[in-house]
Amino acid sequence: MSIVDVPGAKLHYDIRGSGPLLLLIPGANGDARPFTALAEHLTAHFTVVTYDRRGFSRSALDGPQDYSHRLDTDADDARRLIEHTGHRTATVFGTSSGALVALHLLARHPEAVGHLIPYEPPALRLLRDGRHWIDFFHQVYDLYRTSGIAPAMTLFRERTFVASDGHAMARAMDLGNPQVRANATYWFEHELRQYPAIALDLNTVTRHADQVTPAAGHQSQGRPCHQATAALGTLLDRKPIELPGGHVGFATHPAEFAERLRTMI
Repeated sequence: MSIVDVPGAKLHYDIRGSGPLLLLIPGANGDARPFTALAEHLTAHFTVVTYDRRGFSRSALDGPQDYSHRLDTDADDARRLIEHTGHRTATVFGTSSGALVALHLLARHPEAVGHLIPYEPPALRLLRDGRHWIDFFHQVYDLYRTSGIAPAMTLFRERTFVASDGHAMARAMDLGNPQVRANATYWFEHELRQYPAIALDLNTVTRHADQVTPAAGHQSQGRPCHQATAALGTLLDRKPIELPGGHVGFATHPAEFAERLRTMI
């Protein structure tokens, strides 16, 4: 276990393997551990860095937080982590909310990103019916406030993802675990409504389009994050790559996912 001090938090990270630097940015649960199997399959080819995003799991907050600019802070954390490993640039893979962080990292610190693979970013403003989905996430939040985590997460999974993803997410969410509950609460309060509604700096991202390979899960077709990936690809004139599995294919199909990912980098 390693720790890097950043303003307002201590980031927990793990580094394994050898070769070019590959940073994996986690999604909604903010925890690096769903990447464990994927990372192990990549260590023969890359120096793989995984970390818990601030406020989640082992990356404790230890100072004031600017929640009105939280995506800026997440992107800055990623840049600081790259620098802390002794590298100037990295290949960056971000999934779901982590893909939004990765895209904002490219817009904010393009010098830190050699190649960016945003995997199913919930960039809902890119969708024609994006307002519908943003409103739905507010409904999920309201259900969380009135009825608790479990029913709100069930509604979120059933409406947003294909059944196989929903089942995998449900199996991984042990609400009897205090850390899982804390992560879910932090996500409900600070990310569910906020991140999908953010207007990304797409002008800057577009200027660096040659560094971006959008990617989505083969099984996710028709769901909002897959559609947002397609819309991002159109905007950047970069055809999205489909990877094995669905929204959490990196966890459900780690060996196949890693092999396909390796060929993209």
